[in-house]
Amino acid sequence: MEIITLTEKAQMHAKRVLGLQETRKDGLRIAVVGGGCSGKSYKLGIDDVKESDHIQSYDGLIVMVDPKSAAQLKGATLEFHDGLEKSGFEVINPSAESTCGCGKSFC
Repeated sequence: MEIITLTEKAQMHAKRVLGLQETRKDGLRIAVVGGGCSGKSYKLGIDDVKESDHIQSYDGLIVMVDPKSAAQLKGATLEFHDGLEKSGFEVINPSAESTCGCGKSFC
């Protein structure tokens, strides 16, 4: 079951970041955590698979989402921007009711 979609740019950049890690981890973890000015925010990191994770694979890239985050990320897309005005990963979540001005948190 696909929880979150990764664009080609997001996949490419995540693979590059994983390749630069000194310690080998299984893949990219995407989670929803408490905090931020709107109540919740997204957390991306390099991690190992846990037994309860939802796992997706994108041409060798393992993406992990914990069960609690999965409900809030269903239908979302992970994008990567590398422009002057916007750079880095962005979660585009159609189920977020509102976001803060900077776009880093939601409710």
